[in-house]
Amino acid sequence: MSYRAPLRDIGFTLKHVLGLEDLQATGAYPDLDADVVDAVLDAAGQVSEGTLAPLNVSGDRAGSRLEGDGVIPAPGFGEAYRTFVEGGWMGLAAPVAHGGQGLPKALELAAFETVHSANMAFGLCPMLSLAAIEALEAHGTDAQKTTYLDKLISGEWTGAMVLTEPNAGSDLGALTATATPNGDGTYNLNGQKIYITWGDHDMTDNIVHMVLARLPDAPPGHKGISLFLAPKYLLNADGSRGERNAFRPVGVEHKLGIHASPTCVMAYEGATAELVGRPNEGLAHMFTMMNAARVAVGVEGVGIAERAYQHALAYATGRRQGRSVWTGEASAPILDHPDVRRTLSVMKARIAAGRAICLATGMAADLARSSSDPDVARQWKGREDLLTPIAKAWSTDMGVEVASMGIQIHGGMGFIEETGAAQYYRDARIAPIYEGTNGIQAMDLVGRKLSQDGGAAARLLIEEMKTVLTPLAALYDGKPVERMANALSAVEDATLWLLDRKAAEDGTADVLAAADAYLKLMGDVIGGWFLARGALAAQALKTSGEGDADWLDGRIALYEVYAANVLGHVSSRLAAIGQGGDLLLRMTPAVLAP
Repeated sequence: MSYRAPLRDIGFTLKHVLGLEDLQATGAYPDLDADVVDAVLDAAGQVSEGTLAPLNVSGDRAGSRLEGDGVIPAPGFGEAYRTFVEGGWMGLAAPVAHGGQGLPKALELAAFETVHSANMAFGLCPMLSLAAIEALEAHGTDAQKTTYLDKLISGEWTGAMVLTEPNAGSDLGALTATATPNGDGTYNLNGQKIYITWGDHDMTDNIVHMVLARLPDAPPGHKGISLFLAPKYLLNADGSRGERNAFRPVGVEHKLGIHASPTCVMAYEGATAELVGRPNEGLAHMFTMMNAARVAVGVEGVGIAERAYQHALAYATGRRQGRSVWTGEASAPILDHPDVRRTLSVMKARIAAGRAICLATGMAADLARSSSDPDVARQWKGREDLLTPIAKAWSTDMGVEVASMGIQIHGGMGFIEETGAAQYYRDARIAPIYEGTNGIQAMDLVGRKLSQDGGAAARLLIEEMKTVLTPLAALYDGKPVERMANALSAVEDATLWLLDRKAAEDGTADVLAAADAYLKLMGDVIGGWFLARGALAAQALKTSGEGDADWLDGRIALYEVYAANVLGHVSSRLAAIGQGGDLLLRMTPAVLAP
């Protein structure tokens, strides 16, 4: 089944759910309007549908391979990357001063949803380059920006994020890679790194590695980590490519999914590197890169869910079995079985919610950067910080669940590789793990993001969400409104309880025990809020005679589906939040043992 970019859904989210006019009002994006959004999305859809999607299955089957001291990507990926770069996609939201187009991050994320839907393994390569661009833009020297930023933004070179070691995964404070001064401003980098996505390939002339390592006099733990830049090929004085740097891939992992994305074991054997930012502050600098990547991974979750949904919808439309309860037709499409149609409707509603959460995170980042009022910018930064772990974790969990539902729609055929449904599930499963596991995202939400401003960002968001109730009551009767009201009450109660327990001396275990349920509750409710806003916007467009009335009716129905199937279950999330740390403490190794 061929992929079709959901341009109408994405455009509606940007323009009518999230409010594109707020970005236009800042004056920071003078060329931004609805026509520009449509043009960018249409072009993204074309490259995703025509160039990337056809390589998805073949790339999965062929994979990448290590030959000698280099990685060979899946057939066709090099040509596809050149097409991608020629379209200017790496520079969509990058600064104009370095060759970028200076458009909003939200629009970049929207365009990249289509890339990840079409070919998630491919999309990881430019995604990590974008993260490297963010880190250099924030922490690089002028010389580093001149040398490396322009090349990354053009796509002439790619970037890689190099963090994990065999004994230092989520706890980066345990890493042992070293960087010793050479006496000329450069450093001698040594150590082994694992799980380095697109750490090596031959699609570009150079690869810029952003590496965490320790200086000789560094303090132990997280406070002794610095960030370094090491190119695959060193540069001559005139900027031309010089000799190969002293690092290489020594293995490519065999994985459950994303087979065409090389996950490398990298050995640094006296590699020449330069410091990025300040000594021993590398973890903070790397978080600039990681936070950008985390939102992008959330978009991956949305993208792979959309692809799985489209595949399942096509199968349900074409597969005939049983009698339709609506038309009486014998041997009807299984789409006419109520449970199949309900499942597909829930899939679509949850995708729309995840899409809005991720794009809202990007828009908050745009508004934080572009608002001239410091107080307004601070509020939007608080919103971005609060939404980032939710965008990453809720959307990637959703991606796995929707891909699993897609297999279920196929029945036994979904378990067979040849139908294609299984690949989406295999690919989706990594997204809740990398760039900080979803458990870590939940701990970040309750441990830092919720209370970093005394809970102001969460309280402000909850109050803003409450304003939807009155107009919603004019559109729906009964349960769709009640479920939103109950959900908002639940998330407010949970937020106040967590803030109270966090302030208590004995509250840490309770807070961390509630972290996962709270993140899921927040994602459920925020997603419902965005779908409610979409329903209200759809009704307003219908009233004014704009748009396709049938399609707009679908947006109104989509909120009802979400309210019944997601918001209707928030009480279980709230119950899990209140269980407390003592209950988990009772689940001792002896109790857990078989």
